[in-house]
Amino acid sequence: MADQSESSAGSEGNFAVNFFKELLSSPLNLALLGLCGFLLYKIVIGQRKPDAARPKEPELSKMKKQDMTLEQLREYDGKGPEGRILLAANGKIFDVTRGKRFYGPGGPYGLFAGRNASRALATFSMSEDVFRNEYDDLSDLSSMQMESVREWEMQFTEKYDYVGRLLKPGEQPREYSDTEDEQSEDKSESEKKAD
Repeated sequence: MADQSESSAGSEGNFAVNFFKELLSSPLNLALLGLCGFLLYKIVIGQRKPDAARPKEPELSKMKKQDMTLEQLREYDGKGPEGRILLAANGKIFDVTRGKRFYGPGGPYGLFAGRNASRALATFSMSEDVFRNEYDDLSDLSSMQMESVREWEMQFTEKYDYVGRLLKPGEQPREYSDTEDEQSEDKSESEKKAD
């Protein structure tokens, strides 16, 4: 019995030696071992917090509510000194500066910055020709496309700050108080229509 336990201990030792000998003798095994080591290194490094985090850009203060013309909206394309980014959807203007990696210069939706994005959102088009240089009333869109614009408007309302309305030519801007919010604006508009 003692001989069997010595023999099994010896074979375990031989197994480990043979395993490492086999592992290190083949170039393919060495390459795979190196790849596993590299991936393990990346996993460990990826879980560590960076020592010197890049400085966070200061957040802009909330913009005072105001209605704008298309020309005024174009000034907020993220390229100005402040870097603020606004876009319009379904006649409402939103401050999307928080999402500047999407809507800012070079972002995937950078074409929307400082523009009325309604038609582009309705048609799912990112081409330059969907953006109008004058006020776009969207009257030629189908009901399905208008529903899409309304859904985008709801998403922007939930995620970003409402700034004001996109003014039609000749329309006068509304005066906003500091405490007024979008719900009270919508309520007053519906009350006016009911009168």
